[in-house]
Amino acid sequence: MTTTEGHGFVLVQTSSCCPEQYDVYSNGEVIGYLRLRNGYFTVECPDCGGELVYEALPLGDGIFLDNEREHFLDEAMKAIMEWWRKHEDYT
Repeated sequence: MTTTEGHGFVLVQTSSCCPEQYDVYSNGEVIGYLRLRNGYFTVECPDCGGELVYEALPLGDGIFLDNEREHFLDEAMKAIMEWWRKHEDYT
């Protein structure tokens, strides 16, 4: 499990491949779910099964290629920040 911080959130990798997936936390609570499976990357808020806030088709299948991971995770975090700005009353 990998944990990183960015954009004021904590990103925790919960699966490293097939699918590569992450939970995103703010103040100890899950606020986003990221998943790459079969070449389809999705970001949902506030958690798995929530609203789709970002989707993309990276070259990696069940795991990002090393040269694309940072880009897609950064775009995911931006999408989560935008969703939370619009839903501040949710928290």
